[in-house]
Amino acid sequence: MKISLGPLQYYWPRSTVFSFYEAMASLPVDIVYLGEAVCSRRHELRLADWLSLAEQLAAAGKQVVLSTQVLIESGPELGTLRRIADNGRFLVEANDMGAVQCMEGRPFVAGPHLNIYSAPTLALLAQAGAMRWVMPLEMSAAGLAAVLRDAPPGIETEVFGYGRMPLAFSARCFTARQRNLPKDDCRFSCIDHPDGLLMETQEGQPFLVLNGIQTQSARVYNLVGELDAMRAAGVGVVRLSPQSAHTADIVQLMHAVLCGTLTSAQAAERMRALMPAAPCNGYWHGKPGQELHAA
Repeated sequence: MKISLGPLQYYWPRSTVFSFYEAMASLPVDIVYLGEAVCSRRHELRLADWLSLAEQLAAAGKQVVLSTQVLIESGPELGTLRRIADNGRFLVEANDMGAVQCMEGRPFVAGPHLNIYSAPTLALLAQAGAMRWVMPLEMSAAGLAAVLRDAPPGIETEVFGYGRMPLAFSARCFTARQRNLPKDDCRFSCIDHPDGLLMETQEGQPFLVLNGIQTQSARVYNLVGELDAMRAAGVGVVRLSPQSAHTADIVQLMHAVLCGTLTSAQAAERMRALMPAAPCNGYWHGKPGQELHAA
């Protein structure tokens, strides 16, 4: 099973982003997804910068995939989407059906936000050019097995296996709203929250994380204990989502489990000190997402 690094979901300073991916180049990551998938107002890096990083990572032996924005709201955003689709060099992850249309039959990765919950839907996207698909985060292991029983031949399956889960996107920027700022004058508030802005209940319990127009889980989805089950089910790639600290350590622990030099229980225990919040894996077991169940 291969390890992928999903697109950066947060807004980090330019120098931090470049340093982060320079470190990733030497790690046992097979696939790296690059690009701004959340908000087009995040201008620390432009498309040319992402392409420059893509070339560097490709030279280091990584398969690079350019991720498209999930929620397209304006003409300039559509123009960027078309430039990504027409880049002619790197594979593209399509995160909405507009991106699928822009690919015009060329190979692409069907991202998790396309919400593929059935084999006929997967077959339709495979006919459109999908060569890999990412399972929706809310899907259970049983749901995945049902899809894969009738999946079109040759398509690769990827599962989001670590990170705060991107649950929803909105036209409103919640991070700006928290500061009583309008979305069009957000003052780039996201950059002050490198792992998102935690929202708690009135009882002080972690509930959700605000990340601009994106809402994430407060807990960290961690399927390190399910790697054997994934492999048995036919999953080819496990996706890790970048966080502001300890991403390299998380990659190494996941890789050690895949190589058999560390048990999943040992890795899960070591990961607890490296995570920004407590772990969860409920969706995989068909339970509420914030719950944690034994493998």
